[in-house]
Amino acid sequence: MSAWVLPDQFADVLPSEARHIEDLRRALLDTARTHGYELVIPPLVEHLDSLLTGTGEALDLQTFKLVDQLSGRSLGLRADTTPQVARIDAHLLNRAGVTRLCYCGPVARTRIDRPHGTREPLQLGAELYGHAGREADLEIIELAIASLRAAGIGRLVLDLGDVRIVDAVLGGHALEPARVSRIHAALAAKDVATLQAESHGLPSGVRQALLGLTRLYGDEAVLDEALRVLPASDALHRALADLRWLAGHVEGAEVSFDLADLRGYAYYTGMRFSLFGAGDASQTPTELVRGGRYDEVGAVFGRRRPAAGFSLDLKELVAALPRPALQKAIRAPWGSAPALRAAIAALRAQGQTVVCVLPGHEHEVDEFECDRALVERDGQWVLQPLAA
Repeated sequence: MSAWVLPDQFADVLPSEARHIEDLRRALLDTARTHGYELVIPPLVEHLDSLLTGTGEALDLQTFKLVDQLSGRSLGLRADTTPQVARIDAHLLNRAGVTRLCYCGPVARTRIDRPHGTREPLQLGAELYGHAGREADLEIIELAIASLRAAGIGRLVLDLGDVRIVDAVLGGHALEPARVSRIHAALAAKDVATLQAESHGLPSGVRQALLGLTRLYGDEAVLDEALRVLPASDALHRALADLRWLAGHVEGAEVSFDLADLRGYAYYTGMRFSLFGAGDASQTPTELVRGGRYDEVGAVFGRRRPAAGFSLDLKELVAALPRPALQKAIRAPWGSAPALRAAIAALRAQGQTVVCVLPGHEHEVDEFECDRALVERDGQWVLQPLAA
């Protein structure tokens, strides 16, 4: 095998795509800033016991591990940025009121979490700490929608669920965590056979409710059906009422519900959502954003705070968008004449891209299109259009 062959699901990002990603990064972080979110940059590597505190087995299995040559302690390459941001909120900022934070940086994972995925996502996200009400849930959803709009995504579909619904169905029945995990996985996959096997021994009403959840997806009528077929409880009514309220206030996206899709259930404590979209009307919408409420995320750092947020992979987002037009540029000769150098400097100061042709070489680029040339006329350097 060649020494320069990369590991599976890792890839170089070449110029044109890299520029698109960087433009999106700036646009989305600016969108978060206009909503009052402050940028933080956690480290790529942390001590393993800190990085994985309270995150559960799933993130542990996703984390690359190594040894610090200075201290001998075990280190981890972050597989998700949210726990780090929760640590920053709890220990470094330690604010009393609402805190809004955003971030963008690479994460590394030992395995892909979806077909055709990457093990090195460029994760961008936002977190809101300190408010337990559904107003914070709505704000996070609105920011996620605004972010995809800023990226140029047209039609958006918001899929809503709530982990409290399954908790309400299972309420009062102590099950070992591994069994609960298998039940949630079967619900998310709509795997009725596995669900029947895993719910064996539970009361008939609970089993029927779990099986009924696999059919509770679609438009807002799903919420009415849930009230009809699921065992009544205050917790269930609160969760359904919150989902109905969110659906009534969300703008800019079609809303659907899937009450059985609880991927990441061990992480979320309430509402969870996905945003599906496509950069072209002819494309099938794909999942671009995941988020929700996770009030326990800071508890392991000694400060349990209400929290809601979302994240996305900028590489996936770029793949869903049309390739952008090449950036217009100016071709200029290389030279040391003061007038030429001053003309080039003035154009660059105006924000223009000027590509100098080095002696004996034509330039080769992937992301610039030279549509003008800097030429000398009557002792003055002027711009001249280039033929297409």
